Amino acid sequence: MSISSAKAMSELEQLRHTTERLLVECEQRLEYAERRLNSSIERVESKAVNDSVKVDSEKSGSRNRTKNRAANLAALQELTQAYPAVFSRENVRPLKIGIQEDLIADDKLSKTRIKRALASYVRSPNYLRSIQEGAPRIGLDGEPAGQVTASEAEHAKAQLKAYHQLRKERIREQEKQAKLKEKEERLNDKLSQLLNLNQNR
Repeated sequence: MSISSAKAMSELEQLRHTTERLLVECEQRLEYAERRLNSSIERVESKAVNDSVKVDSEKSGSRNRTKNRAANLAALQELTQAYPAVFSRENVRPLKIGIQEDLIADDKLSKTRIKRALASYVRSPNYLRSIQEGAPRIGLDGEPAGQVTASEAEHAKAQLKAYHQLRKERIREQEKQAKLKEKEERLNDKLSQLLNLNQNR
């Protein structure tokens, strides 16, 4: 065996070792990528299951709120039709203390409908804004029946502030949920692309 053939054999042997080392390294990297992909898939599947459970419970809660809101609005509509001089969306005025008992005694609506309608009416931002110190309260006949005190006006102001704060928080939460959904969709797209790449190999 000549020196050049021995040198060629040595170079071939080095090339074979380098190739084997690279193959082992590629296999390790591929295994690592597969583990990460499987881990990501498991997280996404787990999140999807958790989200579907969460969405189902949110949908049922949302349905109940929607039904209650609809029932409250229907009761309020009946009240505005039965007493247009007192309950108006255009001219919201503070109501007489104890007007609920007067409405029940008048017997035009059921007690439940009266409670629903009054709850919706007095919690509205327009009603809370109408509660100003010294403003006249009105009875069922549309005539003044007392005045708003300073403490009642302060209470209404605090409730209005809490209403606006809650509304801001809801908007922030909706924006946060929208961003999370968008991020999840991007992640799902990337995972689909990785799966397609892996399957095409």
